[in-house]
Amino acid sequence: MSITESGESLSVKWANDNHESLYNLNWLRTHSYYPRLISPSVPATRPKHLWDASLASSLPTVNYNDVMSSDTGLAEWLKHIDTYGIGFVDGVPITPEATEELAKRVAFIRHTHYGGFWDFTPNMEHGDTAYTTLALPGHTDTSYFTEPIGLQLFHLLEHKGKGGQSLYVDAFNAAKQLRDRFPDAYEILSRFPVTAHCAGDEGIHITPSAPFTILEHDPANPSSLMRVRYNNDDRSVISPHSLLSSSSASYPISSASSQQLRQFSPTEIPDFYHALSLFTKLIRDRKNELWVPLKPGKAVMVDNWRVLHGRAEFSGFRRLVGCYIGWDDYRSRVRTLVDGKGGKAVL
Repeated sequence: MSITESGESLSVKWANDNHESLYNLNWLRTHSYYPRLISPSVPATRPKHLWDASLASSLPTVNYNDVMSSDTGLAEWLKHIDTYGIGFVDGVPITPEATEELAKRVAFIRHTHYGGFWDFTPNMEHGDTAYTTLALPGHTDTSYFTEPIGLQLFHLLEHKGKGGQSLYVDAFNAAKQLRDRFPDAYEILSRFPVTAHCAGDEGIHITPSAPFTILEHDPANPSSLMRVRYNNDDRSVISPHSLLSSSSASYPISSASSQQLRQFSPTEIPDFYHALSLFTKLIRDRKNELWVPLKPGKAVMVDNWRVLHGRAEFSGFRRLVGCYIGWDDYRSRVRTLVDGKGGKAVL
């Protein structure tokens, strides 16, 4: 073994075949486990910019031509999504074809029971409130999937009528407010497994592989909130598997950093609903609601693991296009184009 002349790598020549391997010293330090040479916490990621309604004055926005013509423009859009959980694109041609190509600049389109790239009006094609003219409170999509979709793209192509403003809420910011003001409620929503289902269409009945908490934390870094699943329209009945018998002991909720799911006593159910109501009030606080009147030519990509979306009630004809993108494919693009992992970063 020897250090290379550059001082950046360790050279190892193997006795059995004289093969030489090179290991970057920073990489070795980062991944050393015996002895551990760095903090056991997960390496720092890009800081998240928590926001509220005041983001309306400075929406994170890039230009369509920049995104389509260069990896630098695409990387800027990805950085916005990674930092804010939301990123807008101006100057998008008002066609479904151009919007679909914009989505594919990020990654593959994820197909679901709604199809791939969707183009819909309030025609009740699916048994879902999105296909009506009703107001939709802030929510995440596909909370009934074992792994909810990662990103969602929206582009309003046409609206002849009134209302329909788009709503976005930074659920990470609302969760922080909950943790600061009502820590017991935060811990309950981090522990109590909630069932969800999708059964609006004939022949469709989707449930996740197991109930998940509304607030999900990173198993490798338990103090870090990883994902929010919040959709009252998809929330199902409380599973009996989540409950202890009424005669069982009720164990105190430990620190949220441990992130251990446990069974609850039936007597604790009111505590869960109280915690849910507190979180809902924060989500629906006007100070936390970002209302954006989307217009043809302005598309938006939303991190479905973090940012809730909704809309106001509307009248008239409204045509919206968009699609889902898987989380892993999206994160791959961030790592390569923004972080420089597996290739040269452009930012």
